[in-house]
Amino acid sequence: MKFPPSAIASILHRVSGVIMLVTVGFLVWLFAISLSSPEGFAQAQQVFANPVVKFVVWGILTAFGYHLLAGLRHIMMDLGYWEERESGNLSANISIALAIVLSVLAGVWLW
Repeated sequence: MKFPPSAIASILHRVSGVIMLVTVGFLVWLFAISLSSPEGFAQAQQVFANPVVKFVVWGILTAFGYHLLAGLRHIMMDLGYWEERESGNLSANISIALAIVLSVLAGVWLW
């Protein structure tokens, strides 16, 4: 049994939402310490300099980018567009491809 692209896109949309929900605490903590004082900002910079943290932030940005694109796709489907099998699969493939491009751009921006 093989999932069609529209099913994969829908599942990835849910997964990316869970990833963002789980990691929002880390982002809020990092943001809070960066705004607390000049020393806190330096501490946040030091945390962000860690390659593992950069990789995690890249994953969060990737999840956000995909979730945004897939959410726009779902909104279009709610409006009555891309509901047929061919157009739904095409829009799913396009959203996945654009998410890969955004992911690469996020990686270039972070490193």
